[in-house]
Amino acid sequence: MKAIWNDTVIAESNDTIVVEGNHYFPPASIHKDYFVESDTHTVCGWKGTASYFHVQVGGTQNKDAAWYYPQTSDMAKKIEGYVAFWKGVKVQA
Repeated sequence: MKAIWNDTVIAESNDTIVVEGNHYFPPASIHKDYFVESDTHTVCGWKGTASYFHVQVGGTQNKDAAWYYPQTSDMAKKIEGYVAFWKGVKVQA
């Protein structure tokens, strides 16, 4: 699977985990140069507290376009630290 934004592959992996229709990419599969830590946090009742990244490519920033759970509940341990996308980031095979 590839995550693409602004015509650039920002993450790529054969080992994504699909939860609630979202592909979660292993942390080592993201191209860190395109990610900037955000101060945004949200809470999911069964996964835990999510942290966000802004995705930055070619001088353009997509705010809070990626999220991950640094520490999950016991029910979501398999995606702990994995990164998922939205806000126009295409995820495709």
